Amino acid sequence: MRPVAIFRFSPTEGPGRFADWLDAHGVPRRVIALDAGEPVPPEPDGFSGIAMMGGPMSANDPLSWNAPLTELLRSAVAKDVPVIGHCLGGQLLARALGAAVTRAPAPEIGWGEVRTTTNGAGEWFGKRDGFVTFQWHYDAFALPASATRVLTNSVNAEQAYALGKHIGLQGHIEMTRSMVETWCRTGASELPEQTVGATQSRADILSDLDARIRDLGEVADGVYAQWAKGLVR
Repeated sequence: MRPVAIFRFSPTEGPGRFADWLDAHGVPRRVIALDAGEPVPPEPDGFSGIAMMGGPMSANDPLSWNAPLTELLRSAVAKDVPVIGHCLGGQLLARALGAAVTRAPAPEIGWGEVRTTTNGAGEWFGKRDGFVTFQWHYDAFALPASATRVLTNSVNAEQAYALGKHIGLQGHIEMTRSMVETWCRTGASELPEQTVGATQSRADILSDLDARIRDLGEVADGVYAQWAKGLVR
């Protein structure tokens, strides 16, 4: 089986739970570290699927990898190679599909509730009405014209969209305990002393962390299992 390509944009924003799921199910993977200067492959044909993680930059930034990655994503969608995007990755996929990525109505940092739509509750999220996910973003994608909204909340209407076997997520379902702790350390200047709106304090982010990670992991496993049904064999 061809490997899943995992695009990394920041050394602290690796594949986390996603890599664990692939390894547990015998799916080969290859991390392409754009943050370390690795080039974007010209075509998706060598991969069974394409995954993109998060990063501190904007999907609109004129970085050297942005244009070739956009072309790769468009080619993958055209060839039905499944794509999954987490946060920045979801924004990049939305942009490749022709949707705008703009400043979010309000930043979301920490744990927040999202609701499934009628279209998303069964196939992608195991018939859940909603769940608590992890967020850390200032930008947000608009809904691509050809896609279906599958997650929403009161802060930012566009929390996830699906297009056939492709899915873009605004949140981070891939989180592990070590990732949350690392982000709280490296992003400490972005966290308020007390939770304000959808931006949580470090104390609130770390509260009941193991239980939150466990519950989110169950959601993530279901999403990854559904996505993996479309992998090119």
